[in-house]
Amino acid sequence: MKNNNFTTTILVDQTPKEAFDAINNVRGWWFGDIEGRTEKLNDEFTYRFKEFHYSKQRLVEFVPDKKVVWLVTDSSLNFVDDKDEWTGTKISFEVSPKGDKTEVRFTHEGLVPGQECYDACSNAWGDYIQKSLRSLISTGKGEAIF
Repeated sequence: MKNNNFTTTILVDQTPKEAFDAINNVRGWWFGDIEGRTEKLNDEFTYRFKEFHYSKQRLVEFVPDKKVVWLVTDSSLNFVDDKDEWTGTKISFEVSPKGDKTEVRFTHEGLVPGQECYDACSNAWGDYIQKSLRSLISTGKGEAIF
């Protein structure tokens, strides 16, 4: 069976630890208003982007320097009809060495083609991961997307 969840991957020169630490510095790359903790198992945080997006995440898996998974426990996407489309989805970051580089694989489990927010959300995630997170890992400074 084909996996249709949105996935994107980046390859960076930094170590898995440096990449993992940057991922968990959510405020450094996911621009918007973030409240709460984002660094360890069972931490919870909310993300807001103007009036368009609200979501609450709980860290449900945390393997230092390897993997972190957020469960979206609540959401309100004000640019689609099904405003809680993200609720119950999972957002994962898998970090692994690839030769002398580090691969970061991002997957939003439950963000699939056919959902109303798929195009806008997958494009935004692509920019956040490919540009902002990559920049934070590589230079220590995230890149504002919007």
